[in-house]
Amino acid sequence: MAIRSSFDKDLKRLKDDLLEMVTLAKNSVEDSVKALADLDFEKAKQIIEDDEKINRYDEKINNLVVQLIAQQQPVATDLRRIIAALKISNDVERIGDLAVNISKSILHIGNGPLIKPIVEIPKMANMALEMLTSVIEAYINEDPVLAKETAASDDQVDALYGKLTQELLELMAKNPQYIHQVTQLAFVCRYIERIADHTTNMSEHIIFMVKAKTYELNT
Repeated sequence: MAIRSSFDKDLKRLKDDLLEMVTLAKNSVEDSVKALADLDFEKAKQIIEDDEKINRYDEKINNLVVQLIAQQQPVATDLRRIIAALKISNDVERIGDLAVNISKSILHIGNGPLIKPIVEIPKMANMALEMLTSVIEAYINEDPVLAKETAASDDQVDALYGKLTQELLELMAKNPQYIHQVTQLAFVCRYIERIADHTTNMSEHIIFMVKAKTYELNT
């Protein structure tokens, strides 16, 4: 019983670290999109610098997973919980990297008027962040139904991404002097679309954790 109690504490620590990591990544995405709307270069630089905090959590989780597998030799559901946490942390680390990429695009855009107000991009970001919030709820509650429902929302993000990309191409054709800026805005849209893709990956990991079945949701 003492061994199991210690193992349960380690599993809880693994989950808690992962949730802290998700909060940092989510905040980075929110802040990067706001920095874009405001062309806040100092905020963008801070997001890039703070990414190291997310990376440290990823390393901490990786080390804990190795320790748990080596010392406890978990099987069945316990092993799937550990592997799911490892895979989810990898996706969260990539989400943090994408927030950094958005911030770098802000710095590349530089000073000068924006070709149009940043309105639709935050909408797409909010959709992706709502997916992230939902998938973490599914992870906490080990809810495969919610995980699958969350992944289905990726289609809406993809649709808005396609619409925005088309609009940006049209703006570029009409305003060749803004090619550099529009290109960076297109990159930002792509980064946000990828955030939704990583969230869908997380849904797959949760379903596998609970059902021991592999589902391809990111198609």
